[in-house]
Amino acid sequence: MAQSIPAPAIPSDHSATPASLFNACFVLFVINASFFPAAYFAHWWIFDDKDLGIPTDFVNVWSAGRLALDGHPAWVYDWDIQKQVQVAVLGQSYEGNFAWHYPPPFLFVASLLAHFPYAVAFIGWAAISFVPYLAVMRAIVGRPFGWLLAAAFPVVLTNTLVGQNGFLTASLIGGALYLMPMRPVLSGICLGLLSYKPQYGLLFPLVLIAASQWTVFATAAIVAVAMAALSWLAFGTESWQAFFHWMPMFSQAFLTEGRAPWGKMQSIFALVRYLGGTEQLAWVFQWIMSAAVAVMLALVWRSRVSYPLKAAALAAGTLLITPYLFLYDLMVLAIAVAFLVRIGLSRSFRRYELPALGLVAALLLFYPLAGAPTGFAATLIVSGLIAGRSGFRRSSTASSPVNMGFAVPYEFKDRKRRIPEVP
Repeated sequence: MAQSIPAPAIPSDHSATPASLFNACFVLFVINASFFPAAYFAHWWIFDDKDLGIPTDFVNVWSAGRLALDGHPAWVYDWDIQKQVQVAVLGQSYEGNFAWHYPPPFLFVASLLAHFPYAVAFIGWAAISFVPYLAVMRAIVGRPFGWLLAAAFPVVLTNTLVGQNGFLTASLIGGALYLMPMRPVLSGICLGLLSYKPQYGLLFPLVLIAASQWTVFATAAIVAVAMAALSWLAFGTESWQAFFHWMPMFSQAFLTEGRAPWGKMQSIFALVRYLGGTEQLAWVFQWIMSAAVAVMLALVWRSRVSYPLKAAALAAGTLLITPYLFLYDLMVLAIAVAFLVRIGLSRSFRRYELPALGLVAALLLFYPLAGAPTGFAATLIVSGLIAGRSGFRRSSTASSPVNMGFAVPYEFKDRKRRIPEVP
């Protein structure tokens, strides 16, 4: 009887980057790199053909910074005042609102940017925040290809086009995960600085407790409290009062009334609303998914699964548990992909992984044509790849940053023995 031969993994030379992966990333990098100079001079980016500002998310950052510099930090949360400043900055009005909903500590960033002319601040913010993102992706992948992977990620285009903070968010989450085994204090600092997007920090306390990472936990808490205290000293009690006053209105507008089209948000909550489901049904699906993700992550982080897979699972999980998620927020998905690519380059890719990552790129790249939550589908695919690598098996080798390629021999341990690694 003929025996079936298992499909070979790719590549057989673990030191080489698969040609298909390299070529696809190079093409996406060229698209990203060439788009913005062409878009700027064609008046598709920052300014239109009448030299008026194009309404995008960045205008609320610069306007908030301007209000803070003028001594009115609490006014940044008032939609009417914000829009008046934004219209003055752009030179034209627009439908809807670019509302400011970040906690007061992020006003430090906005105030710094508002010191510069609008266009300079816009381009500078994208360029400067891109640098730590590049560094973190290079560190995670563990070889120069990480730079190309970072620059090729499809959401780079979206995040830069609207001037959002996706690069910074991905840098902090990626930095926290990369540094956690070796430099827990630095990891905690990254998490503490991430407090400007508190919805991304919901899973970290659970995981840190499950992994007994008390240094990271304590450092993150201290940094977050310190940032809040500094913002209180800099911007006053009124800024925090305004933040808590306007938050329910913001939630009502975007999660109940659907001020932003449901197709723009990339969560299961938005998908249910996009398909015509009620708000109550959407919340049921969202809470079920959030609970399932939280339970699975707690189990994974206490299991013998390798650290890179734990980190990838946490990065992807942060995107699955929040209902308020736009495409630019999926820059964090690049962190999960980077950990998967690291594993594939060191241990070989499974035959379905590169095609699946290609589908992820396509879903993110062609979102503007679909106008549907394709980013949510992309996150599910990446989560599926992580789950496929994370099958709990008893026979495996020890999990440690040494096995991952880290230089410092720090290891996660359970009460009995080292946590084995699963490829």
